[in-house]
Amino acid sequence: MAPRRFNQVDVFTTTPYLGNPVAVVLDGDDLSTAEMSTFARWTNLSETTFLLPPNRREADYRVRIFTSASGTEAAGGLPPELPFAGHPTLGSCHSWLSVSGGPKRDEVIVQECGVGLVEIRRTLDGLAFAAPPLIRSGPVEERLVEHIASVLGIEREQIIDAAWADNGPGWIAVLLESAEAVLALRPGIVDLELGVVGPYAAGSPAAFEVRAFFPKHGATTEDPVTGSLNASLAEWLLATGRASAPYIASQGTALGRSGRVYISRDDDGTVWVGGGTMTCIAGEVEL
Repeated sequence: MAPRRFNQVDVFTTTPYLGNPVAVVLDGDDLSTAEMSTFARWTNLSETTFLLPPNRREADYRVRIFTSASGTEAAGGLPPELPFAGHPTLGSCHSWLSVSGGPKRDEVIVQECGVGLVEIRRTLDGLAFAAPPLIRSGPVEERLVEHIASVLGIEREQIIDAAWADNGPGWIAVLLESAEAVLALRPGIVDLELGVVGPYAAGSPAAFEVRAFFPKHGATTEDPVTGSLNASLAEWLLATGRASAPYIASQGTALGRSGRVYISRDDDGTVWVGGGTMTCIAGEVEL
């Protein structure tokens, strides 16, 4: 085994330990997939990433993202690899910038990952990634909406709208009447990837409260702050006229966190998802 540089980065926060942590191995060059998966399971964080040299000349670095939070294990019981995830993208970029000479282009950092090339830029609110396109959108059939209401422990009438908002993880977006209704949720056993959102009153510091639920080993897990979900929610909320950019989403309140996700949109329609990043642990791991 060899010592490798390692960071644990808190994402979507400017206050340590109130965001969503990601483990980042900065020297993942010669590790096998099984070794990466094993370490990801050991960290017991929702995601662990490994930085590698890029394969594509346009990219500044390549990242592989592994999760220990999925209910579906790969062969051999090892955690699966993700093609993309939001807070691991920002945490990985934060770590790469701390040890690199900077990106090839001043205005943008280009990450290579399973979905291809993802652009990241610096903003006043922290790093922000360009939201990947939805691979599934559109309305959810009524029978499934009724099932979602059941697992969330609410009446069907409390769901204002629901739609597929899948940019990789399989999210279904669920809109409730208010942020307070979102915070009041006490779900049962969730068997889907559900992103629930509700608006705050006009003039509030945040426009929406977000919660993310998904299955893990037969139980329900809630993610503190979720970049991929906020990306797909933003595309849905903006397209349906329920939000206008820029706006701030709050997530993690129900877990004692204070995540803040900053959504903006360019004139060409590109949605950007950003927030603060902070290194909370730095050192070496033996891998």
